[in-house]
Parts: sequence; structure tokens; C-alpha cells
Amino acid sequence: MDHFRAEIPNHFNLPRRIRKLANLAYNLWWTWNPDSQRLFSRIDPILWEKTYHNPVQFLRKVSRPKLNAVTHDRYFLDFYDRIMRSFENYLNPEKTWCSDNYPELKNKPIVYFSTEFGLHETLPIYAGGLGVLSGDHIKGASDLGLPLVAVGFLYTQGYFSQYITEDGWQEANYAHLHFEELPVLPIIDADGNLVTISVELSGREVIARLWEVHVGRIPLYLLDTDVPENSSKDRQLTSRLYSSDLDLRISQEIILGIGGVRALRVLGYNPSVWHLNEGHSTFVNLERACEMVAAGHSFEEAQEKIRDSSIFTTHTPVPAGNDEFPLWLIDKYFSHLWPELGLNREQFINLGLQKHSWGETFSMPILAINTTGQYNGVSELHGQVARKMWSFLWPERRVEDVPISHITNGVHTTTWLARRLRHLFDRYLGSEWIEHIDDPRMWDSIENIPDPELWAVRRHLKRRLVAYMRERARNQWLNDNVHPVQIIAAGVLLDPYILTIGFARRFATYKRANLILRDTERLLNIVNRPDRPVQIIFAGKAHPADEPGKLLIQEVYRCVKKADNGGRLVFLEDYDMNLAHYLLQGVDVWLNTPRRPMEASGTSGQKAAMNGVLNFSVLDGWWREGYNGTNGWAIGEDRDMENPELQDEADAESLYDKLENEIIPLYYKERSSDGLPGEWISRMKESIRTITPLFSIKRMVSEYTEQLYMPSINNRSTSGKAGGK
Repeated sequence: MDHFRAEIPNHFNLPRRIRKLANLAYNLWWTWNPDSQRLFSRIDPILWEKTYHNPVQFLRKVSRPKLNAVTHDRYFLDFYDRIMRSFENYLNPEKTWCSDNYPELKNKPIVYFSTEFGLHETLPIYAGGLGVLSGDHIKGASDLGLPLVAVGFLYTQGYFSQYITEDGWQEANYAHLHFEELPVLPIIDADGNLVTISVELSGREVIARLWEVHVGRIPLYLLDTDVPENSSKDRQLTSRLYSSDLDLRISQEIILGIGGVRALRVLGYNPSVWHLNEGHSTFVNLERACEMVAAGHSFEEAQEKIRDSSIFTTHTPVPAGNDEFPLWLIDKYFSHLWPELGLNREQFINLGLQKHSWGETFSMPILAINTTGQYNGVSELHGQVARKMWSFLWPERRVEDVPISHITNGVHTTTWLARRLRHLFDRYLGSEWIEHIDDPRMWDSIENIPDPELWAVRRHLKRRLVAYMRERARNQWLNDNVHPVQIIAAGVLLDPYILTIGFARRFATYKRANLILRDTERLLNIVNRPDRPVQIIFAGKAHPADEPGKLLIQEVYRCVKKADNGGRLVFLEDYDMNLAHYLLQGVDVWLNTPRRPMEASGTSGQKAAMNGVLNFSVLDGWWREGYNGTNGWAIGEDRDMENPELQDEADAESLYDKLENEIIPLYYKERSSDGLPGEWISRMKESIRTITPLFSIKRMVSEYTEQLYMPSINNRSTSGKAGGK
């Protein structure tokens, strides 16, 4: 990038003494360092909340008198200097995990492609778990000092905000993002012109400009087609995530894959490893093949080189969840390309051919498997499912020998850990505990935390959640034309001192948000017992085109509205990363009820566990590996049933039985003279101790480095190519 730059604009008019706040605002390091967020909040706490914790918008709007005032506050300036030293030391370390363990990675960039990145609620370019995982992945790579760069989209409308009608129907609202108020920077050349790339889409040229987001030490490059050179239709190509319009969707994936490679070339990158997170970006490999064929290689030679340096991570355990396109769309967008590759139509189509009983399609995961060299699922069970699902691509091998490995997902601890727990860990685990997050031995020291101190923090986090929900409901009552019952449904009657269960995730039918509602009479008896009451908080969005998912939300919401639950069932609309922090940190139990084996991994329960929240989940995804019998509870058994109705019935019975006979009695068990629930706290400590290190992003990214990135760099891909269409 010698000839290009992403300059921080000089429009904040900051006093000289605190001018480095601009640098901090434009680096998302502040998203996982709570003290840096408090730095902004101290200047004007009301404005900080009004700008939804967005430091760029905050600095654009904060008054000059407020800024001048803190320059005369010795305590603020001491705090500011300490934060800035930490920030600068982070960006310019003497050594990192990577430099210590893999010095040969220097100047060998790894590129990570994803269609969404969940980094913070102020940058809504994510839809759910895949995006949050992508965001955590690059944050973890930054912490470890990996030479990683990332590529994605800057959506002009982001993902939708959710509104629930009085009848429980989800409505999607979109707002146009103002990029000048976001922590994103346009990339410009030496003459001050915007840097762009172009992609051919069905005979027309589409321009995409390039943006950069600083994520600690990692540059994230984002593409955006909303530029004057494009037609009004093409300007909308990067407006929203996950369109159900297949023509628009394939256009987006061409821009991400082919355009992403061209963006990297313009910026001067020649990556050593290409990591495709899900199949959306797989057209990367076609563009790379075109480059090599144009340079004189045959397509077969290009394929071998691409396989040696590329990795495909799949997150979807059901074929229907993967992107497939009708062959006429492939003809429309790629008929010009296969001659450039030296292929005919049949050879090109065979790269991604998926045969169904009803016809043929072009599958992005099959294209990925056929053109990459290493493949992995995201949990042990998902690895087994993926090997079985794609075994037909290796007809000469037994299912167990299909070369799809697994690396179980993890989470970025310092993004999701409550600030008060972080300070508690500082005191009892040692000030350097963050450097050893993935060391299980270090977490044995969790026993050193006195029960009263841990319980006091847990009670604080629960009160904080309830206060936040009440404030949300109050604002809804003040600003929206809503029915009073919707305010009750938003949680104004919640009690911060009774057992609280959280269920928050995407409302897809397989996640069975209504499993706990299967026997409503039994559920009402559970939540309304005077001596042992329970409250349950639901949150989550359905894709705007997912009618069954929206019907599921409506079913849950209608149950929430019923007067006979006494306000103890709640639905919080517009679930995002900000609300997730309050829920993951504030509830007592995290409920997860997917139908096995359809949860590839999941990570929300990992975030909850590090905050002392106990998991109550089906033995699917990561929890099948994390559960040890004393660090939470399991729903059902470690086996699959062929009949979904029988599985739902058995799992519902297990759920109610565990609630009634184990979880609720343990929480309300007669307490000792100190008033503390000793056995519950013991289980909390076991959860923190066993789950936090094993499901940290540090463990995950280090495994990607050791098991996939380094073998790719050393050209030791052992998985073999798929074959036998």
C-alpha cells in the first residue's frame, strides 16, 4: 500500500492535548478494551449513549466546551495517557505469539474472506453468528500478531433493525448508513482519488470502491458499489446482506470473490494463504486461476497451486443451507470466463455441479471443495456431519476417511467478558492472565476468587441487565406508538433477584425457540411458583425472507404477551451485539435447543460461560465437547433420532425435567449463613474454569495457524482433491 492510504480525517477539531482520540476512534481496538470506551464516556456520558457507543459519531457531535473541560481535568488526562500508552504498545509490540512461534510467517500474509464481520454494534455489517465469528477471528489474529488481512463488504444499509408488532409479527426496517460517521476510512491514492476496482457482471462493468477498517493490527478491506459510475441498480448491489434474489446474490459473491482478489492486487498483496470462511467467497479461486492461466499455466497447474494455498471452512450442516445457483445464472455470468480458463462449459459446470433428484445446480461449497486443498468444520460433531454430507465427492473413500477436519469455534474473550469480571480476574489470576487465556492450568486459580466477590459481580450484572431492559421499554413507551402489553413484553416487570434464563439467537426453525413452550401449562407452573419463580428472556431475528422463522417469533411473542405468565416471559426486539453483551453477562442460565445435529458449533454459550452463566443445552455443536457433567446441564442424550417429532418430544421432556428437578432447586437451595448459593457458585466456577480456555479465540486461531495455515505455507496439503462427480 505504498501508493495508497486511508487517512484519518481532520474534522474533529480536538484540543491538541487529546488529539490522539481520533486515532483511537478509528481503530476497533477500543471495542475489546472497556476502559477505552469509558474514556469517551467520561467526556459526555449522555451523548455517548445517544451515539450508541460510536466514537466517530461521538467526536463529530461532542461540544467544544466538553472537550476543553476534560483537558483541565487531571484525573481524565492521567486516564487518557494510560489508555494511549496501552494502545500504542499494542500496535507496536516488541514481540507477539506469532513472532515467537512462527517467525517464518513474517511478510507472508494470510487473507481471510467473509461476507459479514461482526465487530461492534455501530458497524452493522453482520447478520448473526457467522459474522460475529469472523469478527472474533480477526480480533484474535490481531492479538496473536498474525500477518492477516481480511476482505468483506461495506453494506450501505447494513442488516435490518427489527420491530415486533402488537400481534408478534417481525417487520424489517432499513436505514442508510452514513459512512462518515462510522470507523471506516476510504482508501485514496497519492492524488487523493478514491481507489476502486472493477468486475464484469453479465457484459457490464461494475465499479467497487475500497474502504479500510483498522481492527487492532489487522486491516479489514471492504468493497462498496454505491458509486456514481454505476447504474442505480448496481449501486444497490452492496446495500444489504443475504438477499433472497439469486441474481443479486450471485452478483454479490462475484464482487466479493473476483473483486476481492483484484482489490488485494491493487493494494499490493500477494497472500501466502487464502482462507474462505463459508462458500460465499469461493469465486476467489476462479479469479486466481484466471491470473495463473493468463501467466502461461494450464488450468490443471493453476488448480494445484491454488489448492496448495487455500482453505475452506464450512459452517452449514445441512445441504439446503448452502448457496446453490441455477445453471442458467452460471451461463449468464460466467460464459465469458471458461474460455479464458481453457475450459468448455461442461468442465466449468463440473467444478460446482450438484445433482438433485429434481435437477442440477451449481453449488458454492462443492466449488470450494473442488478448488481448495484443506477443508474443516467448526466442531467435532460438525466435522463428522460434513464428512458424511460431502462424502460423495470422494467415492473411493470411506466416510470416516473423507479429508474434512474440524477446528471447534472459539470466542474473543476480552470482547465478551464483563468489565467487572475482568478486574476480578486481574486480582486473582494475575495481571498477565490475558496472555495465557488458552492455558487450562492457569484457570485452576479461579478457585481463589472468594465466593462473595464473584456472587456480588454476578448480582451486579443481573441488575444491570434488568435496568437496561427497563430503560429500553421506557424509551419505547416514550417514542413509539405501542400498546401497553408490548411494554410488559419488553421486560418492565422483571425481577433482578430471581432465576433468569436467556434464549437469544437467530430464529431459524431448527433452533426450536418454541421447545420450552411445548407444554405451556407446565411452563406456567414453573415460572409462577411463589417460592421459586423463574423468568425467561427471548431475543433474536429471523431472516426477512424466512416466513417459518417469522411465524416462530410470532408464536413465542404471543405466549410472552399472555397475562397468566405474570410478565415473567419477555421478548426483546432488535437483538444485536450491544443487547447480546447485556444478556450473555446478565442471565443465570443460557438455554440452547437446536435439533441435533444441525448446530454446526454455536458460540453464544461460550461467551455466557466466561461470565459465570451456566449452559443448559442440547449436546450439539461445541457443547457436546464442553459439557463435563458439572459445568452446566445437558438436554437430551448424545444421540440423534430419525423422527424429528419424537426427538422434540424427548428433548422437551428432558428440558422440563432438568429445570424442575435440578436447575431450579439448586438455585433456590437453602443457603448457608452467609446467604450465598455455594453449590451454584461452585458450578459457575467450574464453568468458567473449563470452558473459557478451551473455547477461546486464541486457542482457535492458534489451531488454524498450526493445522491449516502453516501446512498451506509449506505446501504440505495432505487432504487430496475431491473427485468422482
